[in-house]
Amino acid sequence: KAMKQNLKARIITGAILLSALAFAIIMGGWVFSVICILCIGIALYEMMHALRQRGHQIVRWPVWAATIASIPCFLMWQNRLLLPIAVFTCMVTTAYVLFHGEPKLEDILLSLMPFFAVSLPGMCLLAQINAPFRWLQVMLLCLSFLVPTLGDTAAYFVGSRFGKRKLIPAVSPNKTVAGAVAGLIGSTLTALIIYGLTLAFMPAADVSLMPPIWHFVIIGFVGGIAGELGDLFASLVKRHCGIKDYGNIFPGHGGMMDRLDSVLFVSVLIYLYQSLMW
Repeated sequence: KAMKQNLKARIITGAILLSALAFAIIMGGWVFSVICILCIGIALYEMMHALRQRGHQIVRWPVWAATIASIPCFLMWQNRLLLPIAVFTCMVTTAYVLFHGEPKLEDILLSLMPFFAVSLPGMCLLAQINAPFRWLQVMLLCLSFLVPTLGDTAAYFVGSRFGKRKLIPAVSPNKTVAGAVAGLIGSTLTALIIYGLTLAFMPAADVSLMPPIWHFVIIGFVGGIAGELGDLFASLVKRHCGIKDYGNIFPGHGGMMDRLDSVLFVSVLIYLYQSLMW
């Protein structure tokens, strides 16, 4: 009975989240940007809070400052200041740990981890708003969000029903090989569906600009792998911190970081693809 209630809560919350995502993508522009920045901030806070609960003396303010400074880089300045910001953040964090209390290497590394694992990948979503065509913005954002999300959904249902052999039990005891394979298939099919819908609704004059279908096969498959790696990475952090979820704001889904873990990894892949193609 408890499992059925959890599944029901998971489905209802998932439907609400997909509706909110659709609204943000359709609105685009500053509406999507504000929502995206808010979600990144919540996920960043959740990871930092988890690490501090574990007892790590992480330095938070350089990462928050660097995250805020990175926003206009991705939105307006095409990332020209991103490398100096990242290097300066590493230097300031290292100096602060070295000159305060008893210096520990893990405090430096774990202080910087949220910036590179949450902030910068999250900013890659903002950069997709800079795509030159509206249909391209929608396509890239749908790939970033839906390839990992629907792949994860396929992995959840197939793995819970047919999964026997565990994937990496030391990191995530509930994930199975069958679920991982189903996730890759689901991610690839999702990318192909996005390809078809984009062709159906994009302006006829821009059809020649549409990438070939085999790009989407690769994006779906590699994106599925990236999404599963992101999920496993987040699970490893949770296991290290001794927590089940990063938060409880989404019934049946945990916190913001629990929802964005795979999306963040895929967003980097889609941003690199965007940079190469347009």
